[in-house]
Amino acid sequence: MDGKLFARIGAIVFVAVAITATAIEMTRKEEAPRAAAVRQVQDMPADPLRAAQRRCQLLGEAAGRDAECLRIWAETRDRFLGVTPAPLSPQPPEGH
Repeated sequence: MDGKLFARIGAIVFVAVAITATAIEMTRKEEAPRAAAVRQVQDMPADPLRAAQRRCQLLGEAAGRDAECLRIWAETRDRFLGVTPAPLSPQPPEGH
């Protein structure tokens, strides 16, 4: 047998394997998501910080000028970095 015949047989085998793999993948049914994973997300309590972040996200560019959004972002940053915000020091009375 010569090299051309082996090359043709190899190409035919390759195409047959590719077609078979494609057919198997197309007929495969997707697995249903686990109920436990869905239930876990539903059982989580609502985070007011997250709701405020969503509100700021919806404001878009205007959120950069919104004092409440700036406060929310500072709180989010502190929470992410694990920083405990310092308590506000009392201001001395004016005029003294």
